[in-house]
Amino acid sequence: MSFARAVATVGGFTMLSRVAGFARDMVIAAVIGAGPVADAFFIAFKLPNFFRRLFAEGAFASAFVPLFARELQAGGRAAALGFAREAQAALLAVLLPFTAILIAVMPWLMRALAPGLVGDPATFALAIDFGRIAFPYLMFISLVALYGGVLNSIEHFGHAAATPILLNLVLIAAVLGLTPLLPNGGYAAALGVLGAGIVQFVWLAQACRRAEVGVGLTRPVRSARIMRLLALALPTAIAGGVQQIGLVLDVVWASFMPAGAISALWYADRVAQLPLGVVGVAIGTALLPLLARHLRAGDAAAAASNQNRALEVGLLLALPAALALAVLAEPVVRILFERGHFSAADTQRAAGALAAFAAGLPAFVLVKALLPAFYAREDTRTPLYAAILAIAVNVALNLSFLLATSLNQVGIALASALSGWINVVFLGGALLARRQLPIDDRLRRNAPRIVLASAVMTLALWLAVGWLAGPLHHATILGGATLAGICLLGGGLYAGAAALLGVLRLGELRALLRRAPGTTSDASDSE
Repeated sequence: MSFARAVATVGGFTMLSRVAGFARDMVIAAVIGAGPVADAFFIAFKLPNFFRRLFAEGAFASAFVPLFARELQAGGRAAALGFAREAQAALLAVLLPFTAILIAVMPWLMRALAPGLVGDPATFALAIDFGRIAFPYLMFISLVALYGGVLNSIEHFGHAAATPILLNLVLIAAVLGLTPLLPNGGYAAALGVLGAGIVQFVWLAQACRRAEVGVGLTRPVRSARIMRLLALALPTAIAGGVQQIGLVLDVVWASFMPAGAISALWYADRVAQLPLGVVGVAIGTALLPLLARHLRAGDAAAAASNQNRALEVGLLLALPAALALAVLAEPVVRILFERGHFSAADTQRAAGALAAFAAGLPAFVLVKALLPAFYAREDTRTPLYAAILAIAVNVALNLSFLLATSLNQVGIALASALSGWINVVFLGGALLARRQLPIDDRLRRNAPRIVLASAVMTLALWLAVGWLAGPLHHATILGGATLAGICLLGGGLYAGAAALLGVLRLGELRALLRRAPGTTSDASDSE
């Protein structure tokens, strides 16, 4: 499967997941709102998600996939599956006691995560209850990450990419179906998180079995390859989780702010996650196994070609998305969420945070494209140094904004965005210094043209928002249709400008989808 087609597969399913995620968040906003119950649930939901992205999807997957690819190439499928069984046993040996311990110490964990809520006993108690219900999700979703890594390594991207859709559907069903039966919608949502983990686990286990890569149970062993996995995973837990660590720190700062700040950050992040998930996650998921395979085979040219295309695709899609979100932040939040228990004041808070998050969106996507270049070479130390620097910048900026300004949640989002750019500069500079990222002519040619096409689109969106301010000010069908029309206008103008500037021709796109990974053609570098 070509790199472009792999990105399209993962991105397509991720887009469906994000659409389902918007439906989920609209239901949560209408039923739970953006007050104390919502704050408590979002804090509780962040806990398993933080550890999932930090350890399972971040550290474990980034370390597991290159080693699995090595076993697959050196010893065939049987040897690779033997390694997968050992990895699963090691994962369970850690997850089972870890989950039990954190459920037991949930009150102290919540004090560390949201110290500002200690002065609000009712909300603090709800956060503890919701956390204990939802936290076992971590165990199931970590196994899902392992099974997804196995499937991605044999270029079966679809099932793993479709898995998050199940989370959204189960959560919608739980919030709508269980809320009337429980004290509030937060309990229903927490139960939905747990149920979604079980459903996702069963889904991918069956997908592995049908692909004849089922990962059976075995006893934990201390083998050389498991020790290598741990050696790679531990530093990657920090390096690959920069954004997640930043988001958890965001909760700490927001807990000292008025009620609703945590929810505002959550809803803003959910909107920002659409392009990040569709573009960034798709690129990172598809790129890592391809780079690992090319480097193992000694094909540096193919690895460099895929790395350049990842950066180009990331910039091509993330830059206009970031600018569009910055211009359309308020109408987007209003149309999506302003109904039921979600008020106009909630819209203002979330829109400000969304515009700030948008400033860092290209950085977050480019990090997803740069990290696989290190992980495929089994270098986890450099991303670790970049992560530490970015986290330090995030903390310093948040303390400055908290003490010296009244930006509130906007300052928190802005600090995350700026620290993301620090991460990009460090990682990109390291690859360039080592000559592991040779920038090709096509990327040099297209990058400034992408910026110009994005500027044309942004100007058009800004003018359209001014002319159509009336219908955009109401969360009605007319308002939604107007927003959709503006988005279509912006997308069409961007595509037209990019085509006129020769950024990506239709023939080149077809060739990218047909070509094997890493191959080149005359068209790809032609004017």
